[in-house]
Amino acid sequence: MRNSGENRKAEPPSPANDWLADHAALLIRCYRHWTGRELIDPSLSPQAVAHALYQAPFAVLSHDAEADPCFTYANLTAQRLFEMPWPEIVGLPSRYSAEPLVREARERLLQRVAEHGFIDDYSGIRIAKSGRRFGIRAATVWNLFDERGNPTGQAASFGDWQAVG
Repeated sequence: MRNSGENRKAEPPSPANDWLADHAALLIRCYRHWTGRELIDPSLSPQAVAHALYQAPFAVLSHDAEADPCFTYANLTAQRLFEMPWPEIVGLPSRYSAEPLVREARERLLQRVAEHGFIDDYSGIRIAKSGRRFGIRAATVWNLFDERGNPTGQAASFGDWQAVG
């Protein structure tokens, strides 16, 4: 059974589903835990935080904790960058966000995050659905865990990207 699997079948975040406030709260709580920083203004209501996260001008993605992790969340900026709407990107194995030749480096990154809780210095090349390549810089990648401390996946956020080639 996939962690956060409800997002794979859910409609994209919207007012009808409270912008997936529970998942947004998980992303934000774990980000704060590991980095000591806020991803979104914490004074907002849970639904307003979730809406702001989905509409943010920086990319936010998460994947589950399976052996071959699948995306469980992608905000609008991430959907645009990867050229995939919610139904295509959510549920997709996250390894497909990198070209085959850099997937090994991606695995080393994920292992580093698993060991240290988070990193905030990741740079790498990613690939959109069309094959367009783009570089990301200074990405933060962090572990996700439930209220009992059980691992539920990892998330990433970045606001610095540029077309490559």
